[in-house]
Amino acid sequence: MVVVYRFLSKYGALIFLILFLALLFALRALWRAWRDRKIAFFGLERDIANRRLARAISTLVLIFVLGAAEFFVTVFIVPGLPAEMLSESPSVSLATQTGTIAPEQATAYAKTAAAIPAEMGEGCVPGKIYISSPAPGEAIQGIVDLVGTVDIPNFGFYKFEISPEGQDSWATVYAGRNVIHEDVLGRLDTGELSIGNYTLRLVATDNEGNALPPCEIPIRVTGANE
Repeated sequence: MVVVYRFLSKYGALIFLILFLALLFALRALWRAWRDRKIAFFGLERDIANRRLARAISTLVLIFVLGAAEFFVTVFIVPGLPAEMLSESPSVSLATQTGTIAPEQATAYAKTAAAIPAEMGEGCVPGKIYISSPAPGEAIQGIVDLVGTVDIPNFGFYKFEISPEGQDSWATVYAGRNVIHEDVLGRLDTGELSIGNYTLRLVATDNEGNALPPCEIPIRVTGANE
């Protein structure tokens, strides 16, 4: 059903155009059937005209029902759906089994972990698409507020995605549909992630489905005792 809602929302304008053209043809057929019925002289001619008239009326009713359904879905149902349901990007679960790692494993990981730069994230534009907290390279744990700004021309929706550093397996962790300036955009529960380095990105999409270059920052998920 989500796929149907996504299709109706994305191609709503085209669907209404097709229904409008179909309405014009149906009205033309109705008028011709009505005219033929009025001038029909023989009973057979009248029966044929009546059947054509009935088909034209049925077509008109169907068009109005389809138009009403499309209007109801796009105006009342779609705006109430979570933004991530309208995104065509698949969400990949990064949840792993949690537990206490052995001390030797923690030591080995600390020695091999790559240093994370602290400069401004790639693709981030202050005032338009920007993550101000957590800061690039910051170590986080628990439930963390994702603070920043998302305000692009023809704004549609935004989402946060996360992937292990150096990989391209993005998972959506939060999404929203409102323009926000320097405030909480969402939250990240690091309890669903393993300890390690990640890339967090903010993706903004306009109302035509075009995604801008994402604002990406490196972060590190730590344990309680790290």
